[in-house]
Amino acid sequence: MPDINYIRGEIERMRAQVGRQRKEILQLQRAGIGTASAEALLSRMEAKIQDLCAQRDELKKGEPGPNARRVLGGRKW
Repeated sequence: MPDINYIRGEIERMRAQVGRQRKEILQLQRAGIGTASAEALLSRMEAKIQDLCAQRDELKKGEPGPNARRVLGGRKW
């Protein structure tokens, strides 16, 4: 299973790609060209991003938080 940093990078990369795809779809719509296949691709990409986000969230559950080393009632200095 890939690590959390890889998944975060993949989410970021795919979100940028989705933004570019949306811009291209708008240009095609303005030109009067059909965009059904491009919109289908966009929805598949968004579903993949949602899957990656779910994987990231599962991996985040297993990581200790920033205050995991602090002892209850311990000093904060």
